[in-house]
Amino acid sequence: MATIALVDDDRNILTSVAMTLEAEGFDVVTYNDGQTALDAFNKKMPDMAVLDIKMPRMDGMDLLQRLRQKSQIPVIFLTSKDDEIDEVLGLRMGADDYVKKPFSQRLLVERIRALLRRQDAIAGKDVGETEQDKVIERGNLRMDPLRHSVTWKGKEVSLTVTEFLLLKALAQRPGFVKSRDQLMDVAYDDQVYVDDRTIDSHIKRLRKKMRSVDENFSAIETLYGIGYRYNEE
Repeated sequence: MATIALVDDDRNILTSVAMTLEAEGFDVVTYNDGQTALDAFNKKMPDMAVLDIKMPRMDGMDLLQRLRQKSQIPVIFLTSKDDEIDEVLGLRMGADDYVKKPFSQRLLVERIRALLRRQDAIAGKDVGETEQDKVIERGNLRMDPLRHSVTWKGKEVSLTVTEFLLLKALAQRPGFVKSRDQLMDVAYDDQVYVDDRTIDSHIKRLRKKMRSVDENFSAIETLYGIGYRYNEE
C-alpha cells in the first residue's frame, strides 16, 4: 500500500483529497506547510508527494529542491490556473507532473496511479524481466530499466521516472523521430491530458541533467514542429 504525502496550506483540500485517496486504498499523511513536511520526510520518505506551490514557511519549490537532493520519488505539483511560469519551473526542477486548481479529484487519483505504476515497473515489482527491461547501451549511454540506473560516459545521472521513460523511448530507436504525441503516450496514461509544453519542459530538464556530467551532450536532437530523436555519440 503506497503512502502519499499531501502538502497544502488549504485544510479543505487536505481533508477532501485525503479522504478520496484513503477510499482508494492509499495511506495518506498530510502537512500544511513545507517545513513540517520536510522534517517528516527526513525521518521517513513517502512513496509519492503532492505539493502545493504557494505555502507558508517553505513553499513547494523550495521543498522540491530539498527533496531532490536525497530522493527521486514522484512529485505532483498543485498550481493555480495563472501559475504557468511556476509549472514550467517546477518541471525543470524535477517535478513529474502538475494539476491545476480547481481540479478533479478523480483526475488527481489517476495521475497518482499512473506515476506509481511506472515507478513499480521500473523497479521490477510487477513484472519479470522482459525485452523492455533489458539494459540499453547506445554509444556513451547505458540504461538499466530494472535498477532505474543511467550512466553517461560512466558517470551516474539521476533522473525522475518521467525523464527516464522519455530517454528510454528515444534511445531504444536511435535516429528515429518521436513526436510529442508519441512521447506523451510513453509518459502519461491515455486518460491524462498534457500539452506540448509539458513534454518540452521534461526534455529541457533531461538535457540539463545530462549536461551536468558532460557539457557537450547533444544526443537528443530537436526537430522543430515535429518532435525529438536520439543520435548515438
